[in-house]
Amino acid sequence: MVRSLERARFEIIPMKGVDAQLAFLPPAQTVTVTASPTKGLEPTLELAETLVARGYRVVPHLSARLVEGRDHLARILARLERAGIDAVFVPAGDAEIPAGPYEGAADLLEEMTDLGHHLADVGITGYPESHAFIPDATTISEMSRKAPHATAIVSQICYDPRIIRRWVSAVRARGVDLPIYLGIPGVIDRAKLLRVSLRVGLGDSVRFLRKQHEVATRMLTGYTPDELITDLKDLFDDPEAKVAGWHLFTFNEVERTERWRQELLTELRGAVL
Repeated sequence: MVRSLERARFEIIPMKGVDAQLAFLPPAQTVTVTASPTKGLEPTLELAETLVARGYRVVPHLSARLVEGRDHLARILARLERAGIDAVFVPAGDAEIPAGPYEGAADLLEEMTDLGHHLADVGITGYPESHAFIPDATTISEMSRKAPHATAIVSQICYDPRIIRRWVSAVRARGVDLPIYLGIPGVIDRAKLLRVSLRVGLGDSVRFLRKQHEVATRMLTGYTPDELITDLKDLFDDPEAKVAGWHLFTFNEVERTERWRQELLTELRGAVL
C-alpha cells in the first residue's frame, strides 16, 4: 500500500490558477494534464511542456474529438517527441462536435498506430459505472478495439468499491489484460466533488453515497479517499487483477491532496515499523 501511494499519479487541469498549485506537486511524480473541449489542446500541450521542463514525467490528454486530422496528429506527436514526452492518455473528449474525423478514442488510436509514434505509454479510459451518454455495450466493445493500441487503463471516478471490484473482474474476464490505474478523487471541496460526480454521470455511486449515512456524514465534513484506498488495497496483491497504481483526480486541489497523501504515508510507514 505504501508503494502504491508513493507512485500515485496526479491529474491537473490547465485552467486559471493552476500555476499556483504546481509548486505542491511532489518531485519526479507522474502528472497527467487534461484537455478542455472549449479551449482545445494547446493549453494542455503548453502546460505539459512546462512540467516536463521541471522534471516531471508528464502524460498529456490527447482528446480524439479535438484533433483536426492526420496532419494535425502528426504535428502533435512530433511536438511531444521534441519535448521529451513519451506518454499520452487518449479519451474521446467531451467536444460536442469533433474538430476532425475522429469520433472516439479508438479512431485516433488506430490513426496513431498507422502513423507510427515514439510513445512508450498510451492510456485509455475505463468505466466502472455507466457513462453519462454512452451505452455500456459501446464502452465494452470500444475497450476491446482500443486495447491493442494501448499500454494501460485509467478508471473513471467511482465511490463504490464493490462496483470497482466487479468491473476489474469483468475487464479481465473479457480478455483485456492491460494494467489498471484506479481513479479516485483527491482531497477537494465537497460541493465541487458532488458537482463533478453528477456531471460525469456517476449515478450509481452518488446513489450509493446517499444510502450510506456514515459516508454521507464524512462527505459533509470533507471527503478524503482513505476509505476507497483501504477497501481496494488488496487488489494490488492479486496478480490476476493487474492493478498498477492510483490515479488522483486533484481538480487542481494539489496542495490539499498532497498533504493528505503525505500524512497517510507517514501513518502507514509508522504502522509497518
